[in-house]
This record gives sequence, C-alpha cells and structure tokens, in this order.
Amino acid sequence: MMADTSSSYGEDLSTTGDEADGGSMMNVMHMMKPGQETAMGPVKSTEIILEPEMLSTLCRLSASRASAHVSALSRAYTTDVATYETRVCDTHKIDPPGTAAELTKDQAFEYLEKMMTIRRMETSAGELYRAKKIRGFCHLYSGQEALCVGMVAGLDMAKDGITTAYRCHGWAYTLGTPVEQVISELLGRASGCSKGKGGSMHMYGDHFYGGNGIVGAQVPIAAGIGLAYKYLDQQGVSVGLYGDGASNQGQCFEAYNIAHLWKIPAIFVCENNKYGMGTSAERSSANTKYYTRGDYLPGMKIDAMDVLAVRNATEYAREYALNEGPIVLEMETYRYHGHSMSDPDTTYREKEEIKDMRSNFDPILGLKAKMIEQGWATEAELKAYEKNIRAEVTKAVKFSEAQPEPPVSSLITDILAGEKMRGVRGCDITLSYDEL
Repeated sequence: MMADTSSSYGEDLSTTGDEADGGSMMNVMHMMKPGQETAMGPVKSTEIILEPEMLSTLCRLSASRASAHVSALSRAYTTDVATYETRVCDTHKIDPPGTAAELTKDQAFEYLEKMMTIRRMETSAGELYRAKKIRGFCHLYSGQEALCVGMVAGLDMAKDGITTAYRCHGWAYTLGTPVEQVISELLGRASGCSKGKGGSMHMYGDHFYGGNGIVGAQVPIAAGIGLAYKYLDQQGVSVGLYGDGASNQGQCFEAYNIAHLWKIPAIFVCENNKYGMGTSAERSSANTKYYTRGDYLPGMKIDAMDVLAVRNATEYAREYALNEGPIVLEMETYRYHGHSMSDPDTTYREKEEIKDMRSNFDPILGLKAKMIEQGWATEAELKAYEKNIRAEVTKAVKFSEAQPEPPVSSLITDILAGEKMRGVRGCDITLSYDEL
C-alpha cells in the first residue's frame, strides 16, 4: 500500500509496507533529478534513491514481492509526459526536423490501442481469407502500423486528406472506420464502409479518398485534392501514399512536376516496405533513395517503425507543404506478410529476415517498451490490454459475418454521386438497365 506522498522531485516519499511483510514499516526513498549532487557525484538521469531501511526490507521480501514494491514506488513518481530521441532523418534539399519527440501517457495508450487493433484486425482478415470467406485480393498491413497511426497523429484531419494504394485496411481504421465496417467490406457485406462493393482495395471514409487498385494512380489524385485545398483556401494538406514498387511509375513524376509548378500543398509518401510484390527495391530501382526522387522537391527519409519519428516528421512536413509546397517522404517500414494473401512469401526473402524485423524493430513492441520503462504500465497490464483488444476484434468479426450481402439492385447504384444512372450496361452491351 502506498501512503499519501508528494510528487516533487527531491522530496521524501514515505511508504507503508504490507502487514504480512513484517508489520507497518516506514521507509524513506528519494527521487533525484538530473544535475542534483549526491555523495556519488551528480545524477545523470532520473533515479530512485532508497534508504538503508528500505533496502533491508526489500531484501527480506520474495523476488516477486520486492519487484512489486519497487514497481509501485517507481510508478508513484512517474510523470504523464516523457521525451524520447528519434533517429535523425536523411534529407534532400531541406533541413531535418528535431529528433526530440514528446509523448504523453494518454497518447501512448491511444497509439498502442490503434496499432494493436490494426495488427489483430489484419490477423483476423488473414484467417478469414484462408477460410475462403474473403475472396479476391487482400493486402495486409501488419508491421506497418506505426506509419498510418503516426502520420494521422501528425496531421490535422479536420482539414487534411489522405489518398493511398490498395494496402488500405489500417488507414481506413485509423481514419475512423470501425473494425466492423472494415471486416464487413472485406467479406462483401452491405454493412461495409463501401457497402460491400469495394472489397479490400477500395475503402473510403471522411477525408479518406481510397484505397485505389491501380498501381501509382492515386498519386495524381492526391495532387488534385491538394489543388482543390489551395483553390478553396482550406489550409489543408493532401497526402498521397504509394509503395516502393510504384515509385517508378511515370504518373508519380508528373504529379511531382505539376505540384511543384503550382506550389500545391501535398505530401508525397513512399511507403518503402522493401519489396514491390516479390521484387526487392534494389532489383527494381536504379535509385533506392526514394526521398530524393522528387529531384527539385525536398525530401526526407524516416524510420517508420517508430510511431514518434513518423509523427514528428509528418508535423514538420505538413508545415512545410502548407507554406512552401510539395515535399517527398520516404517512410522506411516492413511488411510481415506477403504482398497479398496469394503470395506464398517463400522465394524472395528469408524467414530469418522477417524474424529479425519482428523481434528487433516491431513498432508495437517498441512503444510497449517505452511505456513500461516510463512506468505507465506493466507487462502484465499490457498483455491484459491486448487481450481485450483481441476480444473486441473477434466480436467485430462475428458481427460482420452475420450481416447480409448487398442486394442485386445495388449493382447500378453509387456510380455517380447524387445522380441515379439509367441505361447501365453490363458485360452484354446489348442489354441496359434502369433498375434491377
């Protein structure tokens, strides 16, 4: 049990021990902040200094109870804000953003919940595909969660817009589409975010312009949305995302060119997950420094396995795009699964490579480590947190599976906004329909 304490650095903290651990004990500890002098010299980082009485008490406890006592004492002094250093961005024709990233406890839990939900949602999508309940294409976002969560955190989604390619489930969810609607869309149900008619590659939402199935075609669309923002003076930024496999498409460079000429507020983002389908970046691109590919456009390369690095760079890029015009970002990330569910993922990369990325660079594990280190949660608490998320996603899957498919009449609806189409033709061009 913790007694009422002061949270000021350098002041005494009294703690009351458990009766089972030897009756009431009053022990003293100190929280020392960097720069304070001690008998051992100046403190280099925030440290907890235990008095001899407390050390003696902890020695008498079992290892688990001693750990719990230290954890409780430490967490009594944790603050709700921490600052971390992110990796320095490689840059092209622009100064890099600062490396210090501030993180609050609330933000940490928000980012973690979103990334865990996406990871579990994609795992469920994979299971549904293998069960042949999802048909057609299905591109999973597992491993790349920090990219969408970090970018959305760094944007102003009341004003900004996002256009991406076909690996879009995580983006749809992060931008506000409930898990039920994402899974329903994958299953072709009427309750899906595109009414069950878009599937894996065509999801849309508020300020979210897809989900586009044609490689690279979304880049000029994003430039056009940025032009609309500028024309209407909406003070918004248009983000256009594409993969390293699409980076050599001519329409990307056409979009760069017109955006630069007209100073369109756009952020062009190459999601470099190392492989375009089954071809490595080194085998497909003569220049793999994708952040330099805009030539006359400034660019930055970001560690996109770190949600804080992504958020910081996005905030910096947004400010630049609003005031100066387009910029190119290379988000260095990694996908854990094949290009799509039909990709066996066994011929072009080693299992050890995937294992190394999962073990040492996983964005969720990285954020969890920060939270535990800061004292915001324990490993056991985060496991329970993840268990609850898994249960919520499972519930969403069951709901989605129970929903009906869209009616046949919907085949000729939603072709043009605000207008009912007549004379719609199908595969047989001799037949046309006003309604079904």
